Amino acid sequence: MHLEPTVDTDGLEAWEATGEDPSFRFEDHGAAMPLKAGWYRLHVRIMAESGNIVAPALYPDLGQGYVDEELIRLPDPGPSGEIDALILLKQDASALRFDPTVRLARFRVAEFDLARIGRVSAMIHMLLGLRHGDGRLDAGRMILAVVGFVRTAVAHGISTAASDLFAMQPSPQVHGGSYADWVRRYDTFGALELERLRQRARRIEHGPLISLILPVYQTPEIWLRRCLDSVQQQAYHHWELCVADDASPDPRVREVLEEYAARDARIKLVFRSLNGHIAEASNSALELAAGEFIGLLDHDDELRPHALLEMAEAISARGNVGLLYSDEDKIDAEGRRFAPYFKPDWNPDLLLSQNYICHFTVIRTDLARDVGGFRKGFEGSQDHDLILRCTERLSSAQIHHIAKILYHWRAIEGSTALGRSAKDYAAAAGARAVYGHLQRIGTTATVDELPHGHFRVRWPLPSVQKKVSIIIPTRDRLELLKACVESVLAKTDYPDYEVVVVDNRSVETETLSYLEDIQRRANVTVLRYDEPFNYSAINNWAVSRCAGELICLLNNDIEVVDGGWLHEMAGHALRPEIGAVGSMLYYPDLTIQHAGVILGIGGVANHAYVHQPAGYPGHGARALVAQNLSAVTGACLVVRRDAYLGVGGLNEQLEVAFNDVDFCLRLRTAGYRNVWTPFSALIHHESASRGNDDSPEKRARFIGEVDYMLKRWGEEIQHDLAYNPNLSLQSVNSELAFPPRS
Repeated sequence: MHLEPTVDTDGLEAWEATGEDPSFRFEDHGAAMPLKAGWYRLHVRIMAESGNIVAPALYPDLGQGYVDEELIRLPDPGPSGEIDALILLKQDASALRFDPTVRLARFRVAEFDLARIGRVSAMIHMLLGLRHGDGRLDAGRMILAVVGFVRTAVAHGISTAASDLFAMQPSPQVHGGSYADWVRRYDTFGALELERLRQRARRIEHGPLISLILPVYQTPEIWLRRCLDSVQQQAYHHWELCVADDASPDPRVREVLEEYAARDARIKLVFRSLNGHIAEASNSALELAAGEFIGLLDHDDELRPHALLEMAEAISARGNVGLLYSDEDKIDAEGRRFAPYFKPDWNPDLLLSQNYICHFTVIRTDLARDVGGFRKGFEGSQDHDLILRCTERLSSAQIHHIAKILYHWRAIEGSTALGRSAKDYAAAAGARAVYGHLQRIGTTATVDELPHGHFRVRWPLPSVQKKVSIIIPTRDRLELLKACVESVLAKTDYPDYEVVVVDNRSVETETLSYLEDIQRRANVTVLRYDEPFNYSAINNWAVSRCAGELICLLNNDIEVVDGGWLHEMAGHALRPEIGAVGSMLYYPDLTIQHAGVILGIGGVANHAYVHQPAGYPGHGARALVAQNLSAVTGACLVVRRDAYLGVGGLNEQLEVAFNDVDFCLRLRTAGYRNVWTPFSALIHHESASRGNDDSPEKRARFIGEVDYMLKRWGEEIQHDLAYNPNLSLQSVNSELAFPPRS
């Protein structure tokens, strides 16, 4: 967002936020550290003349520029426009940035005062800030806070006591805030925003004609009108609405449609004489389409005002695009928005697991017609079936995701939006759609319906199965190694595998004795690696000395609990387009340790849904289904030997941390897709054998590995294609990003 000076009606200087990141920067180029660490009292008076002041914030420059991690959230201004806040600068700041709002607005800053105060003044301010919800002072909390302050000050010093008291202050916003708050701050259009949309639309006046396909049957008038109104309120005007009424018995449906068509020549109607259900009705609407692209719309849902504008802009910028889709949420009968689905970019394995593309989908019209349009017999999942057939003819570059909510899915009685159980036939039709796709691409894979309405694809193994070399690096810690090896040998039902234990300087007598014992077994080999620990080097060396066409990297603190684990992973790994395959890993208490790796969380990358209970669905139920992810953990990873060697194996410069992430990203760069599957589940006693990185040498090594990853993969880390910029990088649980990274 940008700020532009303007003049208000009284001739006074004002400012107008005209983009997505408005900010004032306060800098003193003559002094290195103009703001010392400590407590400050901020008083701002900001008057909105139009638009709204929402989510103001400060960004101090503590030496690394203005970064989200140092964001200081400020309360929204009161009725008089005043903001009064206590600020703690943890370090000296060389500059300060004030972001007045995240919304388009015209405003005046009448006062901006930042004054340094002492600890006593800060404490008094903090105590006075402990109030009830109605604004009254909370005497009980004040007494407890004073007692706690004194105790902490005696035990740990005044600075720690003041910091603890500061942490008790009511926050204007916290990570994991509600979706309603997120919508209010970042996804609500006022008059200024709507005018900006219309200005953008005028810049692509000759953009593509988009034909909205709307099958209608017995739609309650209130929802039909809201659907039609949402189309007519589009900022982008180069559209047509192709409506097919599927022989609705209620004459009011026809009356409403004809009323709208009489007012707007862009609305085309066809009234079917016989009810043919949604697929045939959609085809009737498709026959009316004259646009270059069609958009799929359900009769009781709503489009956002910028839905067609965003699509038209993306089409204009990408000449060869064939299919576009957006994020979506649900809307109830009272107009309340909830349950957003912030989706990944193109993710073909996720599309086999669920129709994640769903709403809002726009498809090149000739493509939709060439593949046969909507197919009878797939009612309830006719869109999923069409999308699968269309994407079979497109490259990944021709499929574009717009990471914005452009569609409200109506959640009312009987709607699939309230749960797949509302339309049981939809899940069965979806399974048939996925199975049909698998047949068309020439595989004998099968499809299972899952209880939550999604799907599991079982990928076949060849009749002569490929040998898997399971490589297990180890050093002492016999109890872990033995549990790992014995569980692999006792429970793995894959018929052709070898266990390759790589001993890295074990010295304990019991461990050495066990290694001597197990190497006498037919499918176990023990190799001695007498060099300093380097996870990458150990595995690369072992791969060069084993025979498997598939390589399984397995930590010595992994325990097998389900015999089918390797069958599931090998089925994926043998697909020629697949690189690394990762599994679901649980802690011993059966909470999640690894449900895939998300780039950017924690700086470089982190595991998704750590410590959530088994069965936790995750955002969009993605923790329950197989999908493509940017990376998976090397603690249990299966990959074809040719792919492993083709990218040069693990990077030996990364001795301990992030070698698996780097490996997965190099596989993806080489054209492979990485897969994570929850249908291979194991127990991980994480890092029990290696210990913590608590020595100066280990910390220095870790910092070096972080630095390497940020330099080599900085762009990918900031923009994980399997994640979404509206989801937080401060949380492993796919919480909402405050603010989004768009």
